[in-house]
Amino acid sequence: MYYEPRPARDAEIAIKHRLDEWYTDRPCLGTRKLVTLLAREGILVSRHTIRRYRAEMGLFTLYSAPNLSKPSGPGHKVYPYLLRGLSIDRPNQVWGVDITYIRLRGGFLYLVAFLDWFSRHVVACELSDTLEMPFVLTCIETALGHAVPEIVNSDQGSHFTSARFTSRFLAAGARISMDSRGRYVDNIFTERLWRSVKQEEVYLANYETPREARQGLTSYLKFYNEVRPHQSLGNLTPALVHAEPHRLARK
Repeated sequence: MYYEPRPARDAEIAIKHRLDEWYTDRPCLGTRKLVTLLAREGILVSRHTIRRYRAEMGLFTLYSAPNLSKPSGPGHKVYPYLLRGLSIDRPNQVWGVDITYIRLRGGFLYLVAFLDWFSRHVVACELSDTLEMPFVLTCIETALGHAVPEIVNSDQGSHFTSARFTSRFLAAGARISMDSRGRYVDNIFTERLWRSVKQEEVYLANYETPREARQGLTSYLKFYNEVRPHQSLGNLTPALVHAEPHRLARK
């Protein structure tokens, strides 16, 4: 895990933690509604501040239809979305990748993970205290050490549209797929993973240090892969379905 201690104001951290909770529960909430909801709790903050905090956290409003008002950044190639109408029927056919905010009592970290869309198996993950690129590159190498997906799907965030990300997967023989910008259903399996991670582990554990977060998340994701039954998998585990996909076909 990459971690560099840095000071952060308690009030800012508290607001960011609350934004994370709202985003996990209701990712379609925009800044206007968040201003109102936070004000009801006695937290007075402007829409501009919420936008800035969410950008720092890597959180952006998700939409039920494509959000066409936010073009991709210059110099970053955007690939087409390849999954519409695709039957996903085997492991390593499609991986999703995303980054989420992990709160600590006095700060925060970021977690990136690759998720197999057929088996719901978490292929690889990595923690960092910044949104700089190295932890994503480390996670890529860990994931590709297990297998090469036919397709890797992501949002249009700068990490995933960067040449360092796309070129590594293209060189390995994978195809790149990117969501319609901000469209919730395009990355729904990864969003469900984050909800489980936070509601079943992060919010309950209330980590104090990066070390605690690393240990807790490592333990939880092992549980998620190898022990926790998934209703969508006929109550089998992701690890079992990933290793023996025929088990799911019989359900």
